[in-house]
Amino acid sequence: MRRPFTAAALVVPIIFAGGTAVAAPQSSLPASVKMTSKAAMVDTVMTGAVLPEKLAAPGPNDVCNYTDFRPTLRQGSSGNAVEQAQCYLNYAINAGLDEDGDFGPATAAATREFQRCAEIVVDGRIGAQTWSFLVFWANAADAPFC
Repeated sequence: MRRPFTAAALVVPIIFAGGTAVAAPQSSLPASVKMTSKAAMVDTVMTGAVLPEKLAAPGPNDVCNYTDFRPTLRQGSSGNAVEQAQCYLNYAINAGLDEDGDFGPATAAATREFQRCAEIVVDGRIGAQTWSFLVFWANAADAPFC
């Protein structure tokens, strides 16, 4: 005789376990796939997607390696993070910027151009959203985009 299946049968063990339950396939990834980030691993396991050869994430395969620091940048900012942003802008939209670490009018204009092209908030500053898009676009195999 079959027992009726209820949602409570799944919920009760999850509540008592004290964690979040995630359903994932039980198969393992091929040995040839090398993970460069935990987020990519989770996404691949959850969606079953095949990883691209070049992940769009900072790391050893990143096209720009001035720094991993991602502060909010605006005109007047300077330092390695600005060099990183200028490098990303050069790869993402072929901005033609000198990677000098000074966020001047040319970098601000290139930032606004990139933001328009990416269809994100156009404010000329490089915050979390712009960094995210810059990292992805600059490291994409078919860059530049605009």
